[in-house]
Amino acid sequence: MATVKRAPAGAAVLRGDITVAIRNAVMSELAEVGYGRLSIEAVARRAGVGKTAIYRRWSNKLEMVLEIVSDVAGRAVPLPDTGSFAGDLELLMMIVSKALQHKIASQIIPDLMAEASRNPQIAATLEKALRTHQQAVGDKLVGQAVARGELPAGADPELAVDLILGPLYWRLAVARTELSDDYLEKLTVAVLAALRSSSDS
Repeated sequence: MATVKRAPAGAAVLRGDITVAIRNAVMSELAEVGYGRLSIEAVARRAGVGKTAIYRRWSNKLEMVLEIVSDVAGRAVPLPDTGSFAGDLELLMMIVSKALQHKIASQIIPDLMAEASRNPQIAATLEKALRTHQQAVGDKLVGQAVARGELPAGADPELAVDLILGPLYWRLAVARTELSDDYLEKLTVAVLAALRSSSDS
């Protein structure tokens, strides 16, 4: 009969399924009540765990939210390689627009941006996670286009990301305007033209 290994007496075993339940509960609470009204008690209740399960993982609300949001914000978006820069752009914009329209994301993002203006730790965490991710996206997208000869070697990856994400964030997260059927196609043409002209200047 196989022996079951037991954790040393007194050792806290952090079960993965409980951690996942807590993370999901945090995101749902953030979407429902915002950071200001979010409480450890409400997260524990929603996750179906005791408060001690949360305090074993994080010492306070801010630490918990920062780690979970940073993880979500820094998650890699699948970077497309369709064989053309225009195709890559349009596919990436479709992925981003779907993410921004997700029920939970569309409620959490504006709230956290507002909270970041009041809380330097939240601002720094979001900036670090987003900047690292955006740089990776820009470098790959523009690097592929340069390698194919579609953009000149001087094309700016940071500008590319600003041009791609800025309009989508404005329309979907700020103005909350629905995208027309041909919006992504028009935006792709505009971004291409802007990057080519900025590289020529």
